[in-house]
Order: sequence, then structure tokens, then C-alpha cells
Amino acid sequence: MPADTAHLRLAKFHAPEIVFGPGSRFEAAGAATRLGARHPFLVTDAGLTEAGWGAELHTHLIDNDLRPTMWSDVTPNPKDHEIEAGYGKYMASGCDVIVALGGGSAIDAAKGIAVLAANGGSILDYEGVDRIHGPIPPLVMLPSTAGTGADVSQFCIVTDTTRRTKITIMGRALVPDISMVDPALLTTVPRWLAAASGLDALTHGIEAFVSRAHNPLTDNHALQSIALVGENLVRTVDDPAEETARVFMAQAALEAGLAFTNAILGAAHAMSHQVGGLLDLPHGVINGVLLPHVVRFNALGDPRRFVPIAQALGLPVNGVPAEEAALHVADAVRNLADEVGVPKGLAEIGVSEGDVAQLAELTMADACLSTNPRAATVDEVAELFRVAL
Repeated sequence: MPADTAHLRLAKFHAPEIVFGPGSRFEAAGAATRLGARHPFLVTDAGLTEAGWGAELHTHLIDNDLRPTMWSDVTPNPKDHEIEAGYGKYMASGCDVIVALGGGSAIDAAKGIAVLAANGGSILDYEGVDRIHGPIPPLVMLPSTAGTGADVSQFCIVTDTTRRTKITIMGRALVPDISMVDPALLTTVPRWLAAASGLDALTHGIEAFVSRAHNPLTDNHALQSIALVGENLVRTVDDPAEETARVFMAQAALEAGLAFTNAILGAAHAMSHQVGGLLDLPHGVINGVLLPHVVRFNALGDPRRFVPIAQALGLPVNGVPAEEAALHVADAVRNLADEVGVPKGLAEIGVSEGDVAQLAELTMADACLSTNPRAATVDEVAELFRVAL
């Protein structure tokens, strides 16, 4: 096997300004004002509105002499037409800075609105890498789940409702200006969503570490995120009021986000995007089902980078062959998914054999597949889907 030469390559590292810790959400008005806000556009969702977080942030902005407009008509796996409706509201309200409060769906919707505000057209026009040319409005992000990493990433994931797939929009322009990570926001996350988000963070960390585009700057964040998820996910799912585990999971999501936005991802995400787009299913749940199978597939190419992952998960792999360590990683991921109640197979969440061919074809066009450590043919991807059923 050739030696890993990542340390010899030129590395770029994209990251926003980060404010981390309990109470950081109350810095949002100051952050928005520094970016020029007078009439911020607050993007959130129905769940956070019901939990009272949307109203709290709205009041906070008003109390600091800002005139916010709040928009909460985004659903999980944000749809192309929702983003275009949000853009219409943004323009009609004469807003400036965009503030997003939510999980990956609200944050991706906010990014999509920002893209259209500066560049026009349809959000689907921007599928691919570096298709955004005009500078977008400033972005302030307050993540409410511990997993997506969207608050620090250069990705925007949107559901194309006509083709029933998810498109990936990627580019430096999408890295938010400021991310404000307040673990208090995790206290009202439903158990299933906490589990799904945590497995999403774990998938980010693992795929970033083995990515073709990894580098020493991303590796440290990836391994730290893996260790933090392994140690804290079950605790925070079982008891969201337990502050220490909750803070560590917020950190895990942040570290994983910093890793994957710079190292990109792999086959698990390329495949998951297609299932989520076709059936409108929770992204983290799909990742939790797919990741063990993708780990086993990738380990057949070169298992060596799974050894540090196994060590980060606390697995006893000293002196164990790399091939065996990789299999232990796959088993550990599946065991963790079992502990937090994630289905064992895609069939349990609605995927059928009849979907496999279409899902495999769509996966081949996903940008995340290009950095998977092992090349995959459409037939191999189809077989991965079948094994995961």
C-alpha cells in the first residue's frame, strides 16, 4: 500500500467565527449588528417555534434595537420551493443579515435563501461546486441539534422535488460568518432526533478522516469528534438535561463539521442523500444504517486509517491487524445505533428492492462520492444498498 502523503499537500481550512458555550445564543444580536444588521431575517422551523426558542431569539433581537422578520415555513429535508418562498419573503421584507436557528434543515434553507438573494434564479441552478458567483448576505447560525455541522460548513443540501433527490451545493461562499453553539438548545430535541443527529456527527467524523481530501488539520477534528460521540451520545439521548454530555455532544458536532467541510465526505453521505430525497426520511437515521456497510466496503481497499478511528472509539485494537480493526469499527457503529434505537435496515424505513437501481444511479452523481477512499461502480453501490436493506 502506498504511504499517506496528506501532510505533503497544500491544505486550506475554512471556518467561521465560532462562539461556543452555554448562553452564547444571547450574543446573536451583537454578532448580527457587527455584520451590518438592521432588519435581520430569522429562519427557524415549527418545532423550535413550538419549543419557544424562536420567540426567545426574536425578542432578543428586538430588545437590541433590531427589526427582525421571522420565517419558519421550512420542513425537514428543505425543499426547493420552500427556499424560493423564503427568498420571496426575504426580499419583500427588505431584510439584510440572515440569522438561522435550527438544525440542518433550517440552516440549509437559510443558506439557500442567501444564495438566491445575491444571485437570483432557481436554487437548483447552483447544484455542484463553486457555482455561486455573487457575494451572499452575511450569515449567523445557531445550531439546535448536535450533528449536522451545517453551521460551519460549505455545504447546502436541498431536495429537488421534481427529481425526488437531494442536490449538493458546495462552495466557500456558503461558510457562515458566525456560528453560535449554545448547548442549551439541545435540551428540547426529541429523542429520535438526538440519536439521528449524533450518528450524523459520527458519520461526518469517520468519513472526513478516511476521505481522499483529508489533511492533518482536519484529522484532529475528525478523531476528536468520533471520540466525543462514542463517549457521550447514549448519555445525552437518555438524559438531555445532563449538561456535561450535552456540551460534549455540541462540541462533537462542531468538530465533525469543521472536519468534513474541509475534507468532504464519502459514500455513506452520497447514498444517504438519495434515500432522503426519494422518501423524505431523516438524514441521520439513514447514515446510521448505511455507515457500517460503507466502512466494511472501504476497508477492503485500505483498512489502515480505520485503526485510529477504532482507537478513538475506545476499542481494544492494539496489535490487531488493520482489517480486523476496521471490522470492529463497523460493529461498534452498529452497536451504537442499536443503543439509541436506530433501525437495522433500510427496509424498516421504507426502502425497497425496487428503489435500488434508481438510488444507485443518483448516488454516482453526488459530489461526496468523489472523495470516498475507495472508488465504487454503480453495481457496487447498488449492492451496498441491497446489503443495507
